[in-house]
Amino acid sequence: MEKEEPALSCVQCGTLNCHKHESHYPKFCLTTNMDETMLEASLAHYQEEGIDRTIALSAAEIEGKYYGTLTRAEEILAFARRIGAKKVGIASCVGLAGESKTFAKILEVHGFTPIMAICKVGSRDKTEIGLQEAQKIRPETFEPLCNPILQAQYLNAAQTELNVIMGLCVGHDSLFIKYAEATTTYLVVKDRVLGHNPVAALYTTGSYYKKLLSPKEY
Repeated sequence: MEKEEPALSCVQCGTLNCHKHESHYPKFCLTTNMDETMLEASLAHYQEEGIDRTIALSAAEIEGKYYGTLTRAEEILAFARRIGAKKVGIASCVGLAGESKTFAKILEVHGFTPIMAICKVGSRDKTEIGLQEAQKIRPETFEPLCNPILQAQYLNAAQTELNVIMGLCVGHDSLFIKYAEATTTYLVVKDRVLGHNPVAALYTTGSYYKKLLSPKEY
């Protein structure tokens, strides 16, 4: 059986000509080989009045006006203002509850209404969804389930207009985004080892984290 050739994509691109138009497109480029109907369908979302257009224009305006001058927290304030959000939900990891409360104070100072739901809301043991005791961090103890679906439902019921994720675990953040009704963005991406700076692992693949480039079963 012949091995299927992997599809070429932006992973293999060495020109990034779509960014500055200063080079050339490779033969396999997604831009030049794209189904035009797909491109036009995507552009239609930005051209029609609605939340997609509002979000796209707001994000682009903030980038153009404040490029390299605002922190992520400040950009979220500017973004919330431009999309007309008054009530801001905070989906927080319990381990970042303190940081989330600080962000809530910042929101209040700037005229927004923060509503926070931490990941342990509902407080049910992990074994209730089928996790084995041996799979817990501390077996044979009460270990509450992270419940991002309930976090999303709580903030949906509160009718938040923008949600901010504060360090939800990998996968838990996926479930929150799936079930949240309001537009969602990140302030903190969790990385317990690197102080919530996950890109540091990518920057150091030539030194401290070169192990990432060696196959391993995780």
